[in-house]
Amino acid sequence: MKKALVTGCTGQDGSYLCELLLSKGYEVHGFVRHTSQNSEKNIEKIRNKIKLVWGDLSDYGSIFSVVNEGQYDEIYNLGALAHVGVSFREMEYAMDVTGVAPMKFLEAIRLSSPHTKFYQASSSEQFGGSKDTPYNEHTPFLPNSPYAIAKVAAHNAIRMYREAYGLHASAGIFFNHESERRPTDFVTRKITTAVAKIVKGKQDKLRLGNIEAWRDWGYSPEYMEAIWLIMQQEKPDDYCVCTGEVHQVKDFIRESFKIAGIENWEEYVEFDKKQLRPLDVDIMHGNNSKIKEKLGWEPKIKFAELVKIMTEHDLQSV
Repeated sequence: MKKALVTGCTGQDGSYLCELLLSKGYEVHGFVRHTSQNSEKNIEKIRNKIKLVWGDLSDYGSIFSVVNEGQYDEIYNLGALAHVGVSFREMEYAMDVTGVAPMKFLEAIRLSSPHTKFYQASSSEQFGGSKDTPYNEHTPFLPNSPYAIAKVAAHNAIRMYREAYGLHASAGIFFNHESERRPTDFVTRKITTAVAKIVKGKQDKLRLGNIEAWRDWGYSPEYMEAIWLIMQQEKPDDYCVCTGEVHQVKDFIRESFKIAGIENWEEYVEFDKKQLRPLDVDIMHGNNSKIKEKLGWEPKIKFAELVKIMTEHDLQSV
């Protein structure tokens, strides 16, 4: 039986990944902080099937202890300060847990568990303001936020440890991926919960910043399957994980209102200057040719179905 460690196990991606690994017969451990305020709602159905191990992404000592004692077959690093907007306010913390923590894991693996395969959750935010779309694995990085800068540092560490020490270290450059487990402070879930509340008479307007931005949206559970495939390869490598299709934020809004039975969506949307980032990214368009050709992975859930899944969920839950 393979043994895996998942950081960020209570989040959207981490909870889906834990479920996937359990379905494949893994012994699954989840890396969590003693002081974590994160809800365990996402893992409540599998809580008695996984083992939570205590650690802190900002503390090398705890990371080394967990890696050394666990001697894992695979470690999936999904933990981070994942909110781009928040990273502008908490820059040092973002760099520490998003950029430096993966290096701490890699060093711990190098010193105490060199057989362990390591996966790093990289991000399309790393491409930032690059105009060379659609982005692929060779597109230069031009990060536009503290979060993206930290992700670039971690991504480069993956390459360095792979080439310098021969570690099995891979990265998936994930484009936007959503689900009904996405926290409500992220734009897609902010949209679907607002639509549901408007329909139920519990909210009057949807207030957002930039609705002109283009994004490549996929479904989180499918992207976890891509992660697992990446880790099963004999040779480590980096892959863009995306749909290859782009839509604007206002397209997401329109589609969500449409599913809820409202056609005149513009009447319910207000511009909120406070929600603008200091520096935004106009377009995130990915090229998934490499992972499709080498690993045979491609998404099945497309844009309209993704919006439908999330909107119907919130219509029921609200």
